[in-house]
Amino acid sequence: MRLSLSITNYSWPSGPAPLRDELTAVARAADDAGLDTVWVADHLIQADPSSTPEAEMLEAYATLGFLAAVTRRIRLGTMVTAVTFRPPSLLIKAVTTLDVLSGGRAWLGVGAGYQEDEARDMGLPLPPLAERFERLEETLRLARQMWAGDDSPFEGRHHRLGRPLNNPPALTRPHPPILVGGMGERRTLRLVAEHADACNLFYIPDGGATIRRKLDVLARHCEAVGRPYDDIAKTVSTRLNAGESAQELAARCAALGTLGIDHAVVITDGPWAEEAVGRLAAAQDKL
Repeated sequence: MRLSLSITNYSWPSGPAPLRDELTAVARAADDAGLDTVWVADHLIQADPSSTPEAEMLEAYATLGFLAAVTRRIRLGTMVTAVTFRPPSLLIKAVTTLDVLSGGRAWLGVGAGYQEDEARDMGLPLPPLAERFERLEETLRLARQMWAGDDSPFEGRHHRLGRPLNNPPALTRPHPPILVGGMGERRTLRLVAEHADACNLFYIPDGGATIRRKLDVLARHCEAVGRPYDDIAKTVSTRLNAGESAQELAARCAALGTLGIDHAVVITDGPWAEEAVGRLAAAQDKL
């Protein structure tokens, strides 16, 4: 079981002036502790349910570039990017650049997107859901083409590129791992089976019924497309509860492992603190 932390809130109590120092301390603590990945939310407006839209929010890929410079080994990615908020080639180039400059530590975390208020307030494109899934599928195909070094014209329904160059190439081979977020059984999990290296499900306290069902659906999609089910990492987003001990978190993660989950992405109420990172690391040591 791998453990990661997901940063969704940047409102440290000490205020905005030392935000950089707080972020650096948390990322370095996670790096030193041997955690798998630091994820950041990809929003322009604060969307953490424990916060408010007016609170501090950093742009995701600039933040990941900064984190690459202050860490050594931990992987880096968004949880997750709304596919329509950036042109596909720009998104793929951003992840490639992160992979090159971090020494091969980048993820592409992407999904169909959902934040209608943010799109309206910030002037971001968010077409109808069916079109968003079409664009997601095209972006995933383009990513694999560009990462394979194929600069031949790309023709999709929504995206047409004359010569999608990608130089320098990503360091990770065959390409940076692709995570598709969401639990939709008909479209999202099908795209995972066809194009992704990892899925991301949500923790629901129902005795594991939802996770079992979603993973069963994913297995059927993998069979339908001829993809080995074990090729795909199964991640789940869950919360470090207030007062939850490392032992309690480890037990919860071990239970998730019996359902088929092999990577827990942990969020927390409010901004991360080094003490909470320490609990996460202690939980990992118990697994």
